[in-house]
Amino acid sequence: MKKSLLTEDWTVVLFGFIIIGVALVGVKIPSPSFGWETTSDLTEKVLTTGNLIKLGQIFVFTFVIALLAASVLGKSVAGTAKGFPIVFVLTSLALVLAGNAFLKNWNLEAVIFSLTIGLLLSNFFTLPAWLTETLSTELFVKIGLILLGTSVIFGDILKAGSLGLIQALVVVISVWYFAFWVSKKMGIDEEFAIMISSAVSICGVSAAIATSGAIKGDSKKLSYVISIVLITAIPMIIFLPFIAQALGLSQAVTGAWLGGTIDTTGAVIASGTMVGEEALKISTIVKFSQNVLLGFAAFAISIYWTMTNNQSATVKESKPTAAVIWERFPKFVIGFIAASLLFSFVISPETIEEVKGGFKSLQGLWFALAFTSIGLETKFSDLFSKEGKKPLYAFLIAQLFNVFVTLTVAYVLFN
Repeated sequence: MKKSLLTEDWTVVLFGFIIIGVALVGVKIPSPSFGWETTSDLTEKVLTTGNLIKLGQIFVFTFVIALLAASVLGKSVAGTAKGFPIVFVLTSLALVLAGNAFLKNWNLEAVIFSLTIGLLLSNFFTLPAWLTETLSTELFVKIGLILLGTSVIFGDILKAGSLGLIQALVVVISVWYFAFWVSKKMGIDEEFAIMISSAVSICGVSAAIATSGAIKGDSKKLSYVISIVLITAIPMIIFLPFIAQALGLSQAVTGAWLGGTIDTTGAVIASGTMVGEEALKISTIVKFSQNVLLGFAAFAISIYWTMTNNQSATVKESKPTAAVIWERFPKFVIGFIAASLLFSFVISPETIEEVKGGFKSLQGLWFALAFTSIGLETKFSDLFSKEGKKPLYAFLIAQLFNVFVTLTVAYVLFN
């Protein structure tokens, strides 16, 4: 392996901002359509020549980024050239499956299909070593996170108003610490506990991914947490609106409850729509407030992890100096926050409106590529180990706590 020119985190920041810069100078990032309901929709909307050309364009764009990043990191460019197209094709299949209207209604996101396809191939077939050796899971995840930063707009706090912000702060802090405490009491390791706590308290999938990146977490544990998030969101979408109706809650209280409890934005919107227009509006605003806190949480978790766990034996013997903290701090978090600040206070709303669709599409693609890669390098026995039940129980207990705490706070603030 050649010597790398940059660390992986700085490479991610570099290419993340190259992508942002390309879009801001006016190069339109293609956004292929994957949404379909019937077979005729599939052929007339997704598998059309125009849409496939867009998919080809986005492949070329991401392929070039992957090759350049491999070169900067000192990895095999030839191996990446062979492996990336395979991962991209499998990920495209996952995106098409996730685009089905029926599956979307059940909040089955692309990452779960990406992971499943990768797992099926890795567990039922013998994959060539050159393929698994060239997978760049961390690179894909962190580029997606830099792009996620462009959608974490601080102005959303103002939209939420004081009540939404107060609820978000109370819920995130109380639920995070409770989930962490439960996880540690059940003997779950700290890395797993932090991922579970962030996922259940902040914003589900995005929070789990950001936290895993911040602490250089095990990708298998991340897959497990995301699977739990997506699976538990399904019954919550369906039953919470009915429970709210049975309790006689107003639309305002119901919306605040849904927005603070359900872990993914898509699921919040789906559930809020079932209740009514006011519930949908308030649930979305409350969820935005929690999403904005993701940047602060990732930064705080990074500092904590750097000063406690992420240290060599030599460092542990001495006090953690500013230089040591900086050396071991995950630099991609700086890129994430920089992107958020740039789009919050520098870029005009008109420009944001023009580029946000392309960024959202590309962000989802990088995450999906990462989870295809995780699946390809994971065995079922690793994903569902004998300790697998403890994290599930911890998540469910924390989510139940989340339901009651958020309902109480929402009732006090919005009733």
